[in-house]
Amino acid sequence: MSKTTSAVDSRYRETLQERYRVIDGPTLQKMLEASVEWLRTNQQIVNALNVFPVPDGDTGTNMVLTMQSAMDEINEQRERSVGHVAHAIAHGALMGARGNSGVILSQLWRGFARTLDEHDRMDADLLARALDEARETAYKGVVRPVEGTILTVSKDIAREAKAAVQNGTSSAFQILELIVEAADISVEHTPELLPVLKEAGVVDSGGKGLFFILEGMLRAAYQQPLDEPVIALQPLSAINLQGATEAIEPGQDWEVIVDFHPEGNIDLKNFYSDLEEMGTSIQVGEGDGMYRMHIHVPDTTEYKPIDYIRNMGTITNVAIENLMVQVGGSAHQGEISELKLQAIEPNENAVIAVAPGMGLARVFASLGVTGIIEGGQTMNPSTQEILASFEDLPTDKIVLLPNNKNILLAAKQAAELTVKKVSVIPSVSIPQGIAAMFAWEPKGDFNSVSTNMESAIEDVQTAEITTATRSVEIEGVNCEAGQVIGLLNGKLEVSGDTLEKVLFETLEKADAASRELITLYYGEDLSAMEANKLGDQIRELYSEQELEVHEGGQPHYQLILSIE
Repeated sequence: MSKTTSAVDSRYRETLQERYRVIDGPTLQKMLEASVEWLRTNQQIVNALNVFPVPDGDTGTNMVLTMQSAMDEINEQRERSVGHVAHAIAHGALMGARGNSGVILSQLWRGFARTLDEHDRMDADLLARALDEARETAYKGVVRPVEGTILTVSKDIAREAKAAVQNGTSSAFQILELIVEAADISVEHTPELLPVLKEAGVVDSGGKGLFFILEGMLRAAYQQPLDEPVIALQPLSAINLQGATEAIEPGQDWEVIVDFHPEGNIDLKNFYSDLEEMGTSIQVGEGDGMYRMHIHVPDTTEYKPIDYIRNMGTITNVAIENLMVQVGGSAHQGEISELKLQAIEPNENAVIAVAPGMGLARVFASLGVTGIIEGGQTMNPSTQEILASFEDLPTDKIVLLPNNKNILLAAKQAAELTVKKVSVIPSVSIPQGIAAMFAWEPKGDFNSVSTNMESAIEDVQTAEITTATRSVEIEGVNCEAGQVIGLLNGKLEVSGDTLEKVLFETLEKADAASRELITLYYGEDLSAMEANKLGDQIRELYSEQELEVHEGGQPHYQLILSIE
């Protein structure tokens, strides 16, 4: 029995079983609102469940934004039957879907709504059938379904609901209780099905998000609070504070992170209570005798948590960041929309590319793209934003370059929502997208051009240099939080203490000496002088290769390299 269920009196549960024997439209709407609130409350936890120690911990954020879009759609609806409300949820989730997790979530709602067509209310049997259709639709929406993910959780809850109805369960509320417990068990089992999760020491983030969505509905029925996360002390290695993205509460102007060694045992309940008097977004982790505390506090009080913890033990590290500066975005925000882009004529082939920085946007503009969507790691555009980027163009021949594995599904979903002919090139990195542009022809045969562009992405290797957001060992590579790491074609290959060391080891792993061209795109945290110095070192070691150095302006990644 789940913690949520076990905390409720059995007599009260019997009352709820009768009250929610069937679910109508307004009730489903209230349940959705509760699920969004509970998911948002636990957003940081879902974000932190990132397999690779890179700054893309945004699954929770993507799922929250997808669900928020669904809720916004409901608020525009006047029809109150459960079928109409479900379809509004599905449409809102479809248009607002962000990232792979958001797209799969929208497909779950799509299947769920399909079963509820023309129904005013939903009983236990109909709920079970809707969950089964949700599962089937989501699985069909993924080309190569992977077990140990949100898909597995959807399958397990559908199976539990079907078995419950076959065993005589007649209340939709009882089904909800059972599937929350089934989701909890399924999530905990995901590392056994997906080895990379087990190796990283985490459960699947999308599955955990789905659990919180269902648990939020149940907590609302139980009248339990939705704005207080369950206190769960996680190891430091499982908390991705650097990569987490969340809405900033009004008045919470500073993010404070403190690492410390306590002098004695910590009373967690009192510790949390004291911190709650200072601020919000509280996270606490433990590892190897050290604790990490994360909190958002109002302006002028940023040192209060530090003073408080100084009395509890020895502080080893402090990080303070102005959240209002984070909200302001990069200095180039808005400039992308002012770039001079390729004008397109009717019947020509237009290209829309996703780019995470101003420098990379300029590169794509120089290669002839018609439109640029600002996005990348931790900022995945929604299905609707992708659709809007090309829907009003004067041509019906569109090529999409997502340039990120977590944007690919949303791009494919946008392609299904238009009458235009859209080809989604499966580019999962910036170098792949740029390589594809060299095969683009505005007046060529659309199918041939698309085929050539897709073939072009196979000729380039992508290397990415960033900073590890947590400690982990994956596929024999061990890295500590704060170390520099190198990824080659999306796989963690190198870790080290200096940018130079990791850069050259990654180039060696890529067998750059056998290639002809190395292109280096430096991020917003590196100066042109630093990048050119690295370029000189590369030229000295790889004297027979051609080298280009360009400003990328991308966040999070100090370097992105194309090796051809």
